[in-house]
Amino acid sequence: QVQLVESGGGLVQPGGSLRLSCAAPKSSFGINDMGWYRQAPGKQRDLVAVIGSGGRTNYAGSVKGRFSISRDNAKNTVYLQMNSLKPEDTAVYYCNAEWLVTENKYLELWGQGTLVTVSS
Repeated sequence: QVQLVESGGGLVQPGGSLRLSCAAPKSSFGINDMGWYRQAPGKQRDLVAVIGSGGRTNYAGSVKGRFSISRDNAKNTVYLQMNSLKPEDTAVYYCNAEWLVTENKYLELWGQGTLVTVSS
């Protein structure tokens, strides 16, 4: 079974930092976009940040300037560095990856989710 493995969530005070990691299994054809989504209680799952295989990034407006997404293609791993955290960043964070099964067909993979709680 192909799955993503997340780590790095936890409890942090407002203004603090956390780093999330997500490892994907190796694909013979590579991985397209990798990203992070989050879901707060009672709300829908929203995009936080995404990074393409070439390094192109896109961020939700609410996290621009505070969060940074990066990836290590050799390790099939994506990271989310979260700085200046706010209570409204509290959510379950999910990793996502477009895992290629052929040159132009992919499986959309999700991580199990990791809880980030920002509270004093």
